[in-house]
Amino acid sequence: MVVVFALVALAVVGVIATANWYVWRRLFRDTTRGPGPVRRIGAVVIAGGWVLAVGALVAERAGAPFWLQRVLAWPGFLWLALSIYLLLAVLAGEIVRPLLRRFLERRAAGRRQAEPEPRTPAADTRRIPAGTAPPKTPEAPDTGTPDADADADADADAGTGTPATPPESPLALPSRRLFVSRVVAGAAAAAAVGTVGYGTYGVLNGPSVKRVTVPLAKLPRAAHGFRIAVVSDIHLGPVLGRGFAQKVVDTINSTQPDLIAVVGDLVDGSVKDLGPAAAPLAQLKARHGAYFVTGNHEYFSGAEQWVAEVRRLGLIPLENARTELPHFDLAGVNDVAGEDEGQGPDYAKALGDRDRARACVLLAHQPVMIHDAVDHGVDLQLSGHTHGGQLWPGNLIAGAANPTLAGLERYGDTQLYVSRGAGAWGPPTRVGAESDITVVELASRQA
Repeated sequence: MVVVFALVALAVVGVIATANWYVWRRLFRDTTRGPGPVRRIGAVVIAGGWVLAVGALVAERAGAPFWLQRVLAWPGFLWLALSIYLLLAVLAGEIVRPLLRRFLERRAAGRRQAEPEPRTPAADTRRIPAGTAPPKTPEAPDTGTPDADADADADADAGTGTPATPPESPLALPSRRLFVSRVVAGAAAAAAVGTVGYGTYGVLNGPSVKRVTVPLAKLPRAAHGFRIAVVSDIHLGPVLGRGFAQKVVDTINSTQPDLIAVVGDLVDGSVKDLGPAAAPLAQLKARHGAYFVTGNHEYFSGAEQWVAEVRRLGLIPLENARTELPHFDLAGVNDVAGEDEGQGPDYAKALGDRDRARACVLLAHQPVMIHDAVDHGVDLQLSGHTHGGQLWPGNLIAGAANPTLAGLERYGDTQLYVSRGAGAWGPPTRVGAESDITVVELASRQA
């Protein structure tokens, strides 16, 4: 098993190293004429970015001093996002590259055809006296390096099968190949930086509000229109702090919900480091209270301490427990990550003795828990965890690992709603998966 793990780790490192060499080659080597400071700076930027990224991940998981986590987190996590989109943009550039070169070649060929043929000087028919040498033709002055530019172009085009740019072309210096490389690299870098910048702004600006109506067959008419504000994956940590928590709280309160459900992954760090960041949660307001269940990241951060802290802030933890509200049951189970600590989900404890004639809403962090919810006759499960993929094309991986990536789906008689989450883990960036707080409005089919 250890050998297999080592081989897999080695393969992953090899893939990452190859991808970064490819990015360096396209952005720095292919855009310069030869070794120099630009290539060295590029190597330092890429290698240094990964050192910061790995350092940020290790510091967070190892419980390093919080000031060090914050120093490493911003540049390290942003580099993770930027490296993904640099690679994707450079790969997309491979499609553009031959098209641009072909366009330039045709344009240069058309320009050469349009130029008039040089006139051949008429032969000198003057009579030359016998014994006299013919006059010499004037020669162009010798620059001393007649083939320097041609050699540079030939070197740039070596191995491509494309003839070097002729001296009369406006792209002779730099060569056509070098020009295309610089245009494609510049566009790729701009696209990657723009994508990460826009995605980061979206997260820091705070989550949007979504509204979803969910009909429940067992819900009585009196509970028609009951509103549950669902928030997951806030991920308070070295990047998203107290200011972000305040935005989330203000957004939730603005919806004036009847009940608030915090469905896991509230934090990435200890109560000691993040207690002040989580303090705004005490301001949450709902007629029937605010409830909390653990996510997998709570078990990386000290779940018992965080359960005690959220209780102190006024939230009600549902640790494999159920409460009977006036018109339906609200239950919550621990995340499956708690199994390693003997604190995993216990559906029998939370749901085993309930009256199945009443509607039941279950808070469970991960969507994969839906199958147990179906077995226990739950009407609606509220989850998070997936982030909607967070960084495209991460949605393809998250979609394969979860029964529902985001939104509302039905599994037998049980419905599952998955929130994309309010925050972000790792890079404070989202692309193709906007953060949200969802107001789930329950509808009675008797109404």
